[in-house]
Amino acid sequence: MNASHRRAAAILAAAALATPLMLAAASPATAKADPAAAPAKDAAQLAKKLVRETSAKDAYKHLQKFQAIADSAGGHRAAGSLGHDASAAYVYQLLKKAGYNVEYQKFDFIYTETQAEKLSVVSPTPRAVEIKAMTYTKSTPVGGIKADLAAVPVDADGTTGCEPGDFAAGAFTGKIALIKRGGCTFAAKQENAAAAGAAGAIIYNNTDGVLSGTLGDPAAGKLPTGGLTQAEGEKLAADLAKGPVNVSFEIRQLQEKRSTNNVIAETKGGNAANTVMLGSHLDSVTAGPGINDNGSGSAGLLQTALELAESKAKVRNKVRFAWWSAEENGLLGSEHYVANMSELDKKEVKLYLNFDMIASPNYGLFVYDGDDSDATGAGAGPAGSAQLERDITDFMDKQGRPHEGTDFTGRSDYGPFIEVGIPSGGTFTGAEGIKTPAQAAKFGGTAGIAYDVNYHAAGDNLSNINMTAFDVNIDVIANAVGTYAHDISSLRKPVVSTPTDGDAGSGGGLHDDHHEVTE
Repeated sequence: MNASHRRAAAILAAAALATPLMLAAASPATAKADPAAAPAKDAAQLAKKLVRETSAKDAYKHLQKFQAIADSAGGHRAAGSLGHDASAAYVYQLLKKAGYNVEYQKFDFIYTETQAEKLSVVSPTPRAVEIKAMTYTKSTPVGGIKADLAAVPVDADGTTGCEPGDFAAGAFTGKIALIKRGGCTFAAKQENAAAAGAAGAIIYNNTDGVLSGTLGDPAAGKLPTGGLTQAEGEKLAADLAKGPVNVSFEIRQLQEKRSTNNVIAETKGGNAANTVMLGSHLDSVTAGPGINDNGSGSAGLLQTALELAESKAKVRNKVRFAWWSAEENGLLGSEHYVANMSELDKKEVKLYLNFDMIASPNYGLFVYDGDDSDATGAGAGPAGSAQLERDITDFMDKQGRPHEGTDFTGRSDYGPFIEVGIPSGGTFTGAEGIKTPAQAAKFGGTAGIAYDVNYHAAGDNLSNINMTAFDVNIDVIANAVGTYAHDISSLRKPVVSTPTDGDAGSGGGLHDDHHEVTE
């Protein structure tokens, strides 16, 4: 047989072998196969791989980088600062190298940096009182002012200071108004105090924890305004009930227009009509390096994104990651992003998962309450949010990890997505809220102290990260990315909502109250 005859025989033999295979591929049994089987199988395989490969140990290297950046940039990574710019460049470069489509999304905002926040009782008994300046507050002169306190009578309905009539005519002129939190925005309370002639406003908490809120925007600031703990506020109110209290009060804050960037990265492949999105804020407050808040969420998300790229997975759905800026100034980065989404963009983003503070030293393992089964605070999230909560808790159950619900307070970057109807969820390990005895029994740690005693402080550094919590939450991120990259069918599966006994998880809904506007 010559060479041409041999080739012809080989072709005929190959065709004979291929014919039954082709017939089998077209068989009715195969044609009727479940179209969801392949996505579900690929999702399970990729999720398992990412959970195995994405480790807290590897993500910790990013925390080390964020700490080093803060150390070289004045001790923080706040939006509009060199520290944040360097953090964003680090994330951008790693993602670009990994093969993502990456972009900076630039926007302008008002940068704030507190220069003084001091309060002391001059008489009758001198003592220092810890106070936190409200974001966008007006400033006192350098050196502060000395004035008498005047307490706004506490309303039974919890709306102290919310109405101009709460401020008796002439009783607040030239004085510092002492106002209990509750019922309306901090901005409204200090505005009413200003209208009554007050020289400053001090708002004290109505629950445990520090109070370092925002007035919302620079135009809202009418008076130098600071926040106190509940204990300090009640002590001052009790002293006032006995007689005059004179204080020295200094609140000063730099405010100037600056630019900053969100970092947005997405897979080059995947169906854009089924975009799955995950985010974390990259900026810190100016008080510290922000390694837990929110280097932790940022590092966990970054490492998961790098592992997804390393897997070479051809994802069915487009996966988009975001590292928000100016979250600490009032969710400005995520608000800017959502405000610039087209109607088509909003329809294409099928879900948003948020990871903000996932390694608190005295942690709880909290999952956002998508179906409002806890009946605490805000209501349920948009349709699909209950399913996101269920998917996370089902995964944690399989891992043998305890968990509780935490309220959608609107004080992290899921807020703008919820407002436009995008299903949202995520995890959180607690901020300044106080761990209960039941939570200490469930999660370990110490009852009676904050989940993160270093919240919004210089101590939020590399030495105060809980690696167990970090690892648990990174597994949650990795499982979600692997699953939703291929299969979002779970968002259509009904959830049976059962009432639960969860509290706010974050301590009365005070998650990141640096951007708390409402009471």
